[in-house]
Amino acid sequence: MTHADTIQEIYQAFGRGDVPAIIERLAEDVEWEHDALDHGIPWLKPGRGKLHALAFFGIVGSQLKITRFELKNLLTGADQVVALIGIDAQVIATGKTYSDIEAHLWTLAPNGRVARFRHLTDSHQHWLANRP
Repeated sequence: MTHADTIQEIYQAFGRGDVPAIIERLAEDVEWEHDALDHGIPWLKPGRGKLHALAFFGIVGSQLKITRFELKNLLTGADQVVALIGIDAQVIATGKTYSDIEAHLWTLAPNGRVARFRHLTDSHQHWLANRP
């Protein structure tokens, strides 16, 4: 299985709401939102480990209403895959929406598990949508 195949499977699992299948493909000490600053956006909070990634999916499921999530392209390198995503979402608590083209940067370990993940997005849009 190629790294692109692994990432494709992760997005298919996301579409089905199968979070355990996603978590299974992560390294135990996965770096989630690696090298990012915490700007107070709950679903873009940096952390480490499968429990942190699991918490991310819980936050997404409870705080966002995603109305469009479109995988546009996968770009691959030796140990990385970049997914270009079209997304429209509403922050449930505020009723505000955002629309963006995101890049998801996946770095995979030699064993094929995800070692690092990062959203490359217009975090200011997320921040504004999350403000009361």
